[in-house]
Amino acid sequence: MTRSLRIEFPGAFYHVTSRGNRKQPIFISDDDRYFFLNCLREAHERFGVIIHVYCLMENHYHLFLETPRGSLSRIMHLINLKYSTYFNNKYAHCGHTFQSRFRATLVQAKEYAREVAPYIHLNPVRAGIVSRPEEYKWSNYREYLGSIAPAPWADNAFVLTLFGASLSEARKEYERCVLDRLSRNPPNPFVSAKETGILGKPEFVDQISRSILATQAPQEVHDHARSHRPLPRPDFQRIQLETEAVLGPNSRLVRNIAIYISHTATDHMLKAIGEFFGMGGSGIADICRRMKKELVHNETLARSVQDITRRLLS
Repeated sequence: MTRSLRIEFPGAFYHVTSRGNRKQPIFISDDDRYFFLNCLREAHERFGVIIHVYCLMENHYHLFLETPRGSLSRIMHLINLKYSTYFNNKYAHCGHTFQSRFRATLVQAKEYAREVAPYIHLNPVRAGIVSRPEEYKWSNYREYLGSIAPAPWADNAFVLTLFGASLSEARKEYERCVLDRLSRNPPNPFVSAKETGILGKPEFVDQISRSILATQAPQEVHDHARSHRPLPRPDFQRIQLETEAVLGPNSRLVRNIAIYISHTATDHMLKAIGEFFGMGGSGIADICRRMKKELVHNETLARSVQDITRRLLS
């Protein structure tokens, strides 16, 4: 049987799952779960991956993630290999930790995130581990409700903006939607994506099929994001100057946009960005989250960022 194609491109959203080999547990202690979350943090710092939703079960995990730079396969290779090495060393385990490859469904995010996020957060309830999702410690559902602060490598703003205009309104509506799904027990939203590996409207599936799958051989699809690598590494001074040239030297957003572009459009490591701008990793991540949200609502600024990025990449 041929392996299913990996559809990879910058800016793609995916629902990703990976299960323990022979359905054996991959998380035995809380330390294991903390280590896995640290793997997600490292993937965020190295590849810029944004984790919108996560849920760690006993023998598998669910992620709803975004790849601003592409490279899903490299991201998942880092996460699963790093965790497998840790798990095998800790438990003197031989052989594969995970069963086969990870499974990834490409998601048309704005249209289907309202279904994907609740589906993931309700996994512990469906499994009978807890009666309500906020009782489960190893997902970021409580971050969505505002009960605890989000991890610096995670982001709930994108999904929440689909549920309400204000943060408080969005949190209440998200909770209502999750509890409504809990009472109704609707069908798995990924059933319709089983054949194509794409969860989206027919026109989105057709577009992906025509623009990517139909024009690339299987190995080329698998390496689609790699064709965008290596990403450039312009010096930070140039990034700041190009940002000033487009936004104007007196714009209050110059520094934040320069940080955002450094993190999302170049190959600079988070540590190097923080050293230049005099900030820690959590501060960089917070600025990037805020700028991303701003760009969604500010088309003029979004076009300016595209212009700056083209200048840097040319």
